[in-house]
Amino acid sequence: MEVKNQTVVSELLLLGLTENPKMQFLIFTFFISMHFITLLGNLLIIWAVSCDSHLHIPMYFFLSNLSFNDICLVTTTIPKMLVNLLTQDESITYTGCLSQVCFVLIFGSLENCLLAVMAYDRYVAICHPLKYLVIMNPHFCVLLLLFSLLISIAHALLHTLMVLRLSFCKDLEIPHFFCELAQVINLSCSDTFINNMLVYTVSSLFAGVPLSGIIFSYFHIASSVFRMASLGGKYKAFSTCGSHLSVVCLFYGTGFGVYISSAFTDSPRKTAVASVMYSLVTPMLNPFIYSLKNREIKEAFRKLIGRIAFPL
Repeated sequence: MEVKNQTVVSELLLLGLTENPKMQFLIFTFFISMHFITLLGNLLIIWAVSCDSHLHIPMYFFLSNLSFNDICLVTTTIPKMLVNLLTQDESITYTGCLSQVCFVLIFGSLENCLLAVMAYDRYVAICHPLKYLVIMNPHFCVLLLLFSLLISIAHALLHTLMVLRLSFCKDLEIPHFFCELAQVINLSCSDTFINNMLVYTVSSLFAGVPLSGIIFSYFHIASSVFRMASLGGKYKAFSTCGSHLSVVCLFYGTGFGVYISSAFTDSPRKTAVASVMYSLVTPMLNPFIYSLKNREIKEAFRKLIGRIAFPL
């Protein structure tokens, strides 16, 4: 089999979710609708938080950053897919493909970190309420955000730079709607042992540590809530955590679902369909979860709608 050096590769092919041409228009309509809903929902969250002074607290600071990260995540993959469907052209440049790999890893990793940081914020608010404003001061919140961003970038660059050392064969078809790291590695004709080991070890560590932090936080939150004598206090504590816990279950549930589907199916197409859940459905549903379960967000939306409907 002829091998090309990675510097010779000019483009790859994204085969998408199906080869059926009759399904292309339906898929295009489905994805552009979901993309629009995702952008609109998350922009509304950011707008509501920025306009309502009552929401200028750490919890909503991290929520608005989570919404911005979700916008970035879907914008990294969906527009290119929509252009390919519209033009009936499956190609993506090698540079564009590596850029997708890198940015998907950055925003996916940052989502993971932000959920852990938000769990820590709820832990401090419920378990140490008197020290909350001292611990979660603006300077510390910004540091947590920057640290999460830096380690997410480092994680993404590690994998992306390791892909640069690989050589590729003639067949450069990716059975996916975006350039996913594992799919790109599978195209290589080089020895991919180190790359695969990094994917399993570093990614497992990167996902496992934040998830352990979330579980630790909620264990202590549950212990504190059950010790409360007031039913009203218990309800208020659980209501502030309900939205975040739902988003955590959705994010990790869909992520594990994709992992399980890839382990038990030989069809890359089915894995690609499953990955739609964490790459698009989760960012789309996050604003709805917070707006439906959070009383303060709903109140902020009412004020926002009032200002738009009655500007004077």
